[in-house]
Amino acid sequence: MTVTLAAAAALQDDLVDLRRAIHAEPETGLDLPATQDKVLDALNGLPLEITKGRALSSVTAVLHGSRPGPTVLLRADMDALPLTEHTDIAYRSRTPGAMHACGHDLHTSMLVGAARLLSAEDFAGSVILMFQPGEEGHAGAKHMIDEGVLEATWQKPIAAYALHVTASMLPAGYVISKGGPIMAAADTVTVTVRGAGGHASMPQHARDPIPAACEMVLAAQTFVTRSFDVFDPVVVTIGSVHAGAAANVIPDDAVFTGTVRSFSSGSQERVREGLHRVFQGIAAAHGVDVEIDYRIDYPVTVNDFGEAARLASSARALLGEEYYFDVPQPVPASEDFSFILADVPGALAMVGATPADRDAATAPGNHSAEAEFDDAVLSRGGALYAALALDRLARP
Repeated sequence: MTVTLAAAAALQDDLVDLRRAIHAEPETGLDLPATQDKVLDALNGLPLEITKGRALSSVTAVLHGSRPGPTVLLRADMDALPLTEHTDIAYRSRTPGAMHACGHDLHTSMLVGAARLLSAEDFAGSVILMFQPGEEGHAGAKHMIDEGVLEATWQKPIAAYALHVTASMLPAGYVISKGGPIMAAADTVTVTVRGAGGHASMPQHARDPIPAACEMVLAAQTFVTRSFDVFDPVVVTIGSVHAGAAANVIPDDAVFTGTVRSFSSGSQERVREGLHRVFQGIAAAHGVDVEIDYRIDYPVTVNDFGEAARLASSARALLGEEYYFDVPQPVPASEDFSFILADVPGALAMVGATPADRDAATAPGNHSAEAEFDDAVLSRGGALYAALALDRLARP
């Protein structure tokens, strides 16, 4: 029951072909029929129980060992981003407005590699291979939970693991993780300030929504810095502001929207309540109305301390001591694997995939139209997925 890098390396060419095929034909959201077909073709012939999603293009593949035992879940997301690719790689996206800029094509190929490696092993228990659409803002993990992925073997998994590659920050092949919060909660706030329009030369006869909206944007920053501990931080970034269409017209409305990131469930709730209070107070002071659409998207991704320690042990044993280290602080991006970890103890790790010809400190990162990822990590990632499952099943 020992996965080796040499065994994984024998799969490298096939995993590269699969990853590049998925990359060239990216699909976004919950409906990924072409990606689903590629995954099913890649799994064909393996001793798996396969279930396709009903409301989304998911694939749940269950591998049973030769003897009864517990269940471990391994997850890979499959969806792309709504982004036009600006690289010159030969297998760049052929779909306008869609790009695998977050490495989900690598995750999917790695998990296929793990399926092949695990199919050759003798072990007790079962492994759920969770191929998930809709991570990028569509809560695909939650949809798969609703459709029963956690009951795919009729027993709840004792552990769940996920890997996430980075196009920068880490040299290729290095793995980082930690116990506790590893990625932020993500919320979206959209605020509509409603006033009364008029001639810009006579603002006294109007109720101008723009100064109120501007004050709200600035007050949100002051609220965060004066209300939250720097060791339990909150980030509020307003990324879009729209009002009016002419220099000499006061508009009726002003709209702004932004993202809110936090690292504890308590702060996630407190920031929601506080922003409502701040925006409503400013609206009252300006004599305008305000509508606040506050959407709680993803909870904090929290690694179980025990499972994070097991992940670290497996990574060091497989890859070498120097290729794993604990990250000192969480990553402010968000992940819907958080929904899995809210139900099942587990851990998520980041895997460096910076191309060899780029500097990890300056390379375009995930979600950049210029992001590139090193295929060299595919077989190693597949081996790590497989090792995580086998090591955990061997020590239930």
